Amino acid sequence: MGKKSNREDESNLFRESLDDISPLPQDKTEPYKKRLPPRPLELEDEDDDGFSDTDHYSDTEIEATDELLFSRPGVQDRVIRDLRRGRFEVGLELDLHGLTVAYARENLGLFLTECQQRHIRCARIIHGKGYRSENRQPVLKQKINLWLRQREDVLAFSSATRRDGGTGAVYVLLRNPKKGRR
Repeated sequence: MGKKSNREDESNLFRESLDDISPLPQDKTEPYKKRLPPRPLELEDEDDDGFSDTDHYSDTEIEATDELLFSRPGVQDRVIRDLRRGRFEVGLELDLHGLTVAYARENLGLFLTECQQRHIRCARIIHGKGYRSENRQPVLKQKINLWLRQREDVLAFSSATRRDGGTGAVYVLLRNPKKGRR
């Protein structure tokens, strides 16, 4: 009984100490942000292009001005820093402006396969900022963020520098096909 009465005494003492407290007045309100309606999770197998439809990384919405950054374990910080600064020579470029999600996915798969065949180490993918899409949400940017993470041949990717498209494009660092995976 000693513990229970001790807890009750502490609880009562705490409530009494908060009796004269009132919330601070605030003249700022949180801006309204329209949320996309929820969509069901479709579980399917991977297609031939190496992407699965399972959306493992979509628990947060990506805005048009958000920077994308991803790297696999083992990629050196210096390499990521150079990628973010646009210091790698871009071998091939893919522009996905105005494409539907299905066409963009198909083109991305073909593009990454072509990069591997040509031994391209760094590529640029222009996905746009999504200003012309429904609700001005960057649909392709979110999909690119998901799809590139699923590909084993993608070591890292980062939003491009301002001169190369800024947050409307990504630099993609690809695995060297000559080197075997560990």
